[in-house]
Amino acid sequence: MTRLALLSVSDKTGLVDFAKRLLELDFELLSTGGTASLLRDASLPVTSVADYTGSPEVMGGRVKTLHPRVHGGILARATESDLSELESLGGRPIDLVCVNLYPFRETIAKGVPLAEAIEQIDIGGPSMLRSAAKNHERVWVVSNPEDYLRVSEALRDGQSELRRELAGAAFTHTAAYDGAIAAYLSGGEGVFPGVLTMQFRKAYDLRYGENPHQVGAFYTAANAAEGSLARADSLGMGGKELSFNNLVDVDATLECVREFEEPAAVVVKHTNPCGVATSSSLEEAYRVARAADPESAFGGIVALNREVDLATAEALAETYLECVIAPNFADDALARLRRKKKLRILATREWLPADAPMLHFKRVSGGVVVQSRDACAEAELENAVVVTKRDLAPGEREALELAWKVAKHVKSNAIIFAKQDRTVGIGAGQMSRVMAVRIAALRAGEEAAGAVMASDAFFPFPDAIEAAAEAGIKAVIQPGGSVKDDEVIAACDRLGISMVMTGVRHFKH
Repeated sequence: MTRLALLSVSDKTGLVDFAKRLLELDFELLSTGGTASLLRDASLPVTSVADYTGSPEVMGGRVKTLHPRVHGGILARATESDLSELESLGGRPIDLVCVNLYPFRETIAKGVPLAEAIEQIDIGGPSMLRSAAKNHERVWVVSNPEDYLRVSEALRDGQSELRRELAGAAFTHTAAYDGAIAAYLSGGEGVFPGVLTMQFRKAYDLRYGENPHQVGAFYTAANAAEGSLARADSLGMGGKELSFNNLVDVDATLECVREFEEPAAVVVKHTNPCGVATSSSLEEAYRVARAADPESAFGGIVALNREVDLATAEALAETYLECVIAPNFADDALARLRRKKKLRILATREWLPADAPMLHFKRVSGGVVVQSRDACAEAELENAVVVTKRDLAPGEREALELAWKVAKHVKSNAIIFAKQDRTVGIGAGQMSRVMAVRIAALRAGEEAAGAVMASDAFFPFPDAIEAAAEAGIKAVIQPGGSVKDDEVIAACDRLGISMVMTGVRHFKH
């Protein structure tokens, strides 16, 4: 008896070729609705599920595969009793189930009305996938078009080891699908549902985690946005995959460079920016960002917000870097960078704006804390208020804006010294805010004279202002909110410093 394959897919990519290979392997084809029409249009012999079950599709296609001959054919074990019972129902064993589901996530992403979203909740598809996956000892279950070729090759070669892996993939597919529905009906993707369901697909193993004695892997979210690190294209891996630390650092670099509309470059080391600059040209922006802290830039990660041209690539090639990420790379620039044997090169293609809605997660013992993305700097700058006697001098507001955008990407306690188009010194991750000021001053050196300063949170005492004044700082931006704000403002007035308060802090732990 020939084998029977049930094909019912929403994503029809590659299906006709897969069906042709199944026919060559002595399968008969059983199908539904649009899938059956596609196969007939390709002149392939196919039996409709309605003809197989003797029951027509009803309720506008809502009920078509929910029938004992279908699920009995899938779930029947290769035992005499199961096969005899199936035969009494007028059914046959179904040996392969190829199903992918209605595009629920893609539909709700368009902002459709609830009624339209509900119609994209697949019922028969998940049932068939779960049935086939449960009975994978006998049945092949195929839920991903990317698996068509290797499934047909395994069938041709008489290999069955793949069936368990495919069963796991099918349950992953239905779990992700149900998770998206649950999140939507619990209030939508942009709020915190009562039950948090997330699905990640393993991209690849890492050589190790943060340290060589730790194991690690990279997983990508099923709904990863275009322009995110998970969707970036690798254009050159320098002979090795990205490491755990590379991935964390690249994401931090990318998040920071998204803040800027003009050509910008960000250099990051251990998740903290060590140099940020803007310019009329990308090459100049990178050179200035690197010069802000050339010592730390060695072995760093660079993100750029424009396509990389040859001149920028030549500048990048002057220093040992771990990774460069940008929207794209010109052909000659890419060829130049690929000559760097250890450089990883990533292209985001699309550009994810800094205010794109996104949830951030941190694992804690026994749970996870979730928050919305820290993405509100523009409104803060527009509403910031000068609270000192000295007003801002020409160019200082622009410098404060740059420093403030960078501050939220630096680990707290964070202090940024900057001029109009670049950072000149950064103090990151200190337990004392005055110590962060001293480190930023040390990094800035003579460049601190006439610079401005941003602080991610309020100053608890005037000592940090005094240290900043000693370094040459002329203007400060900070949230305010300390019980000693009056003392801090008085210190600014005494030292001839302008101070702007935003009313919003940017802790980063």
